[in-house]
Amino acid sequence: MRSDKIKRGVDRAPHRSLMRATGLDGSDIDKPIIGIANSYNEFVPGHVHLNDLSKDVKSGVKHGGGTPVEFNTIAVDDGIAMGHEGMFASLPSREIIADSVELQCFAHQFDGLVLLSSCDKILPGMLMGAARLKLPTLVVTGGPMESGCVDGTKVDLSTVFEAVPKVKQGEMAEEELLDIERKACPGVGSCAGMFTANTMSAITEAMGLSLPFSGTAPARSTQRTNIAHESGKEIVNKVTDEQGMEGFTRKENFFNGLKVGMALGGSTNMVLHLLAFAREAGVTFRLEDVDKVGTTTPHLASMSPAGPHDIGDLHQAGGIPGLMRSMGDDLNGNVRVVEGGTLLDRLERESGEVDREVIRESTDPVHESGSIAVLEGSLAPAGGVVKQTAVDKEMLSHQGPARVFDSEESCVKAIDRGEVKAGDVVIIRYEGPKGGPGMREMLAPTSRISGGKLAGKVALVTDGRFSGATRGAAIGHVAPEAAVGGPMSLVRDGDPIKIDIPSGILDLEVPKKELEKRKVSREGREYTPNTHGRKFLARYSHLVSGADKGAVLETFSNGGGGA
Repeated sequence: MRSDKIKRGVDRAPHRSLMRATGLDGSDIDKPIIGIANSYNEFVPGHVHLNDLSKDVKSGVKHGGGTPVEFNTIAVDDGIAMGHEGMFASLPSREIIADSVELQCFAHQFDGLVLLSSCDKILPGMLMGAARLKLPTLVVTGGPMESGCVDGTKVDLSTVFEAVPKVKQGEMAEEELLDIERKACPGVGSCAGMFTANTMSAITEAMGLSLPFSGTAPARSTQRTNIAHESGKEIVNKVTDEQGMEGFTRKENFFNGLKVGMALGGSTNMVLHLLAFAREAGVTFRLEDVDKVGTTTPHLASMSPAGPHDIGDLHQAGGIPGLMRSMGDDLNGNVRVVEGGTLLDRLERESGEVDREVIRESTDPVHESGSIAVLEGSLAPAGGVVKQTAVDKEMLSHQGPARVFDSEESCVKAIDRGEVKAGDVVIIRYEGPKGGPGMREMLAPTSRISGGKLAGKVALVTDGRFSGATRGAAIGHVAPEAAVGGPMSLVRDGDPIKIDIPSGILDLEVPKKELEKRKVSREGREYTPNTHGRKFLARYSHLVSGADKGAVLETFSNGGGGA
């Protein structure tokens, strides 16, 4: 066992002495030592209940013959960080989480690892750190919260964001907004729609890294606690059988996960996170792969924010196993899953009925293509992404004048003042990985558009990123970003922008000679990001790659040294 390095022989008597100080006895020390990475905190709804689930994981580890040892890492809530300088910390926190998981396990030579997490960057960060370690690893996510209900209609976090512009435009009273605010998020768990947290939970289950229904079982349910307990037992088996994480992170696993994300109408953030995770796992996985999968994978479940169904509906309809069975030959059934055997074995065991009101047959999809489209062109030479299944049909192809903003805040103010007009293509730049820095999610401007009078009439293009709760013609992750001299930095008000999502085109229709003149006029004027006096943001801005590479820290390569 790896932990023999810290507990076997005379030389390790001091080490064992310290372990005994924590309450472990000789029998505990002799068993496989299982690290439990827990992102519990008291301020994030998806995480406030993780200490309860941790108890179930620990009981499972003990039942399986191992010794559980828990440690913690940070968790940023994007909804609370949204719309102010705190959002600059969101994506960079993924790197802190990855490093903390890697370093804790490397230092203490754990034999196996359970990732207990929820929400946007936290699970991807943990997966990245675990991929570097190559330990036997199993994932337990916190599960979704229930939707709220107002006047018989389901509501969730996106409902609250989209109600704000209605109040500002005089279409809704503040009392109505307060009622929605009080009811939209009725309890613990990740937000109820197919936003980034639930997208990544579904992908992790589809990759075989978590037990069946881990991606959809409600946060406060007996099924969720059973999954946690069984996961604790199963990780000990993985250690005993020496089944490292690399057996579950092959390219075929990544493709299965991506296809499921596409079929569910998942968040654009899954592209960033899968590119980054694959890089740490040593798997070649590129934006071209995302484009190919998006083109060939049908969209089978119409989920919030673009559709009527929440995660509870998906769970009752058959969950991720039901969806995967509906996808048929689109998936590789020979990949391994954590409970043993192959994906085909899992789907044969989980062969319950599927509700076709929620999960469509592949022959009768919601859309012929998956949720994410990759666009390229003179405005995005290295690509950009859009959740095409959440775009109004009228906006799938659009040409309009650019309305340029150098920050999210200036754009929101202009929308509130009525300065953005129907037909405009809103450009928000200097919000990329380096320029932001940290590639803020921008739910404020997108919800101002989709929840207001401009819904379905305006496109938005940015080198930043969007919340999973975003809908509409919102194109993000444009690369190269403006801060490194990408074409975004050359756009001026009134420039014609061509968007053709079905054809994968995003063009700045300005003559090359004119763009060359603009480049020359900008020489010597490098963009300096505002790092808000935060040393980590300054380091992050210096080291981070482009969005087309997953916004990873270039200097930190996958050493693959393991524990």
